[in-house]
Amino acid sequence: MTISIPAAPALRARRAPRRRGLIGWLFLLPLLGLNIWVVLGPAVATVYYSFTNWRGIGPASWVGLANYRRMLSDRRLQEAMLNNVTWFVLFLVIPMALALLGAFLLSQIRRFQVLFRAIYFIPYVVASVVNAAMWTALMSPTNGIGHVLGEIGVPWIGDVALLGNTDTSLYAVNFVVNWHFWGFLAVIFLAAMQGVDVDLYNAAKVDGANRWRQFLHVTLPGIRPTLVFLGLMTAIWTLKAFDYIWIMTEGGPANSSEVIATYMYKTALQQYDAGYAASLGLSMAFMTVIILAIRQIVQRRGWDT
Repeated sequence: MTISIPAAPALRARRAPRRRGLIGWLFLLPLLGLNIWVVLGPAVATVYYSFTNWRGIGPASWVGLANYRRMLSDRRLQEAMLNNVTWFVLFLVIPMALALLGAFLLSQIRRFQVLFRAIYFIPYVVASVVNAAMWTALMSPTNGIGHVLGEIGVPWIGDVALLGNTDTSLYAVNFVVNWHFWGFLAVIFLAAMQGVDVDLYNAAKVDGANRWRQFLHVTLPGIRPTLVFLGLMTAIWTLKAFDYIWIMTEGGPANSSEVIATYMYKTALQQYDAGYAASLGLSMAFMTVIILAIRQIVQRRGWDT
């Protein structure tokens, strides 16, 4: 006599994980739908419109690679790219150096460290519109700080239009962005420095290393992953540079502070050449992908450890 075991409980046990997984996907569907609508949809549309002649409204006519060929001979785009390179060098060197110095000095003190960290961070948390408006007023040639210093006899600075001069406009805006950003980097570097083994500093002191040598041979190697990561992120942030430049100079005067992002904005919304602007945006996205690929190569080969 054989005893048959009901198959229903075993079948239900096998289906339970699938049911739980299905329920999880059902909960995710609204979020996935929203992401497809606001992220994937516009991204696919950008790829399509980059191959068209489109004014931003109405029908678009297919032109193939014409927009990309136009980029190769666009002198204004070349000037904007050169400004982006200059911006990248300044944005990489100056805030990094100030942040490393500030973080190292801050790591040497114990009292009021939290207060100084908050002070460092204040320019970063203030809205960029507020910072830009404040510095635009400070750099005014008629009533700014330069005008006041010129009235009391400081040479070469009175009535100088830093934002209205083609030789200084890009550097003036970059100075404001560096002032805004270096405190954020300092706080990140300080957190990384606090993770360096204290025994390494003690060993360096025993060997007679002063603070400068400790910084070179202990601190910098200890925070190298953070340095590499922020260096690559700085390249991405350089491509996105827009808000301060647009608020303070709008890329002027005479395109002297124009960068790719401001040029793309003007092309799409002032010249109504949205197809060409889409090709510019897609090119920026491609450069970002290259930077992220470099990040992956660095991480796999262990250059950031």
